[in-house]
Amino acid sequence: MPIDETMLDAVRVALMTAIKIAAPMLAAGVAIGLLISIVQSITSIQDQTLTFVPKIFVMLAVAVVLLSWLASRLAAFAAEMFDLTTLLRS
Repeated sequence: MPIDETMLDAVRVALMTAIKIAAPMLAAGVAIGLLISIVQSITSIQDQTLTFVPKIFVMLAVAVVLLSWLASRLAAFAAEMFDLTTLLRS
């Protein structure tokens, strides 16, 4: 099966959508991890498990706040992929 431009565009759109959906939560996790690392280095607390719980809470909070945006992005992506498959079948 030859790879054509439509398939490559579909893969590109899928990867970009995944990056756009994951980026806010990952950025929040990185930011809180950096903040906690700075606090740990200032206070000389070297407990490795200290960073996990705040990261989980912050990333969950970001996901809850952005839930409607995430759902609309995923719905738009799904609609675009369904339109693409209908075009490919014709």
